[in-house]
Order: sequence, then structure tokens, then C-alpha cells
Amino acid sequence: MKKLAIIAFLGLGVLGFSQNTNIPKEERVRDNALLVKTDHAELDAKKKAAEEKAKLPKPYNPKADAQADLKKLVAQAKKEGKNIMIQAGGNWCIWCLRFNNFVQETPELKALVDKNYLYYHLNFSPDNKNEKVFAQYDNPGEKFGYPVFIVLDKTGKMIKVQQSDVFEEGKGYSKDKVKEFFNTWKPKA
Repeated sequence: MKKLAIIAFLGLGVLGFSQNTNIPKEERVRDNALLVKTDHAELDAKKKAAEEKAKLPKPYNPKADAQADLKKLVAQAKKEGKNIMIQAGGNWCIWCLRFNNFVQETPELKALVDKNYLYYHLNFSPDNKNEKVFAQYDNPGEKFGYPVFIVLDKTGKMIKVQQSDVFEEGKGYSKDKVKEFFNTWKPKA
């Protein structure tokens, strides 16, 4: 019985694969060409992203002791009357690198940040997931992706968690939206 079932299955398989689909050869070739072009387009996009990523500064330090760094920043924030802006992400994340570069290369945003915040890049990567630190802030990266922003007041109390996609504009960020965010969460005078 098993042999008969196997023979029947093989026979149906051969029959199914031997059927003519009645699609002209030139259309089948054209369909395959489109698939190859799509693959090339995707590969080109990945290559361009990798080239861009290689050129951007890498602000995240997987070897940093984030808990100790943040403790020092809270002490410094109390003295200087600034809030703390934590940009969580990693050097693997092109959007994280783009945001960092965008703020650093936009004089108006850089001045706003330097005046009002102590800025910290909280690493999340296979090398160092900083699980204890992220747990203190309810693991926002798991909810929103990266980069994600955690704003602390000068005492270290979390006052805002902000996902970054609301700031995106094309393959970069909106200066006006980022400026509004920084202005909204700066220390109150």
C-alpha cells in the first residue's frame, strides 16, 4: 500500500511539473528580468546605506558603564541646571547615526542641545544591551524601536520618552520637529 501511494504521488508530481503554462517564452524571460532588477535595486540600496553608515560618526560606546555614566550626568545636571537627553540606539542603526549627525551638523540644534541638555548615547547592541539601565525606563526600545529618546530632569527623573519616527522626513529628519521637541523638554526657567 505504501509503495502504491508513493508511486501515485510521484506520478502526480511529474504530471504537475510537466504541464505547459502557455506563457510565451519572451514574457517568462521578462518576468525573470524584473526579479533580477529588483534584487539589484535592493542590493544597491543596502550598499548605499552601508557606505553612508561607514562615513557617519559612531557615538555609541558598547564598553561604557552606562549606569555609572548616568549617575555622573545626574550630578552634573544638578549643578548646571540642565536636563539629560538620552539617545538610545547603537552604531548598527543608520537612523541613530543620522540623527546624531543631523544634530551635530545643524548649528541651531547643536546650540539648543548644548545650552539645555547633557546628551548621552545609551548603547543597545549584541555587545552590550544595557538591560538594567533600559529596564529602569520601561524598555522603550522594545516598544518604539531605535533611536528612542529618554528625557530626564536634573534630578534624574524620567519626564518623557519619545519615539523618533515622528521626526523623520525623507531619509533624514525635520529640523522644525526636532527643534520643537528639544524646546518642549528643556529645563523650565
